[in-house]
Amino acid sequence: MAILAILVGYLLGSISTSTILGKLIAGIDIREHGSGNAGATNTLRVLGPKVAGLVFLVDALKGILAVLLARALDVSDTFVVLTGVAVIFGHNWPVFFNFRGGKGVATTIGVMFSLVPAAATGAALIALIVLFLSRYVSLASLIFTCLLPIVIANNGYHQAYIWFGIVVAVLSLWRHRENIKRLLKGRESKIGLKRQLQ
Repeated sequence: MAILAILVGYLLGSISTSTILGKLIAGIDIREHGSGNAGATNTLRVLGPKVAGLVFLVDALKGILAVLLARALDVSDTFVVLTGVAVIFGHNWPVFFNFRGGKGVATTIGVMFSLVPAAATGAALIALIVLFLSRYVSLASLIFTCLLPIVIANNGYHQAYIWFGIVVAVLSLWRHRENIKRLLKGRESKIGLKRQLQ
């Protein structure tokens, strides 16, 4: 049952919301426009706030459903965590879309609020303040994911959750490596840019 939970988690994550909606609504592959990322932020820039909001909600829901599935199958905490990892990996490298997905932030939020709600809330509040002050979505996302293992460890959660937080942080740093370079050079795009097809 544990392996089934991980497999279904990955396949659930592989449903690329922004790619599907981009084709249905605008007849485009979202990965060929804007930043080329299949996620809510690029959807915001390319297709506008309504579609981006829907992408964010569905991507977060994927993370929630994966955790609920694992718990319904009554697997151990370790395998619940592995299912969370699987759904994020599915979002980032979706088998249904040539392994070209997003950066997994919304899905990570869904997983974390299901697994460790108190820790996720604390990290999210700090990330939202950073977003409000800087308008850099990438910076806020990195703050959120990198704070998670620290906050989880300080809230007495199961050790598997701490390791999950570390994996999520490392994965986020890797997926945002180009954003980090642009942030350091002062060239990163801020939220609020006019929507555009490029």
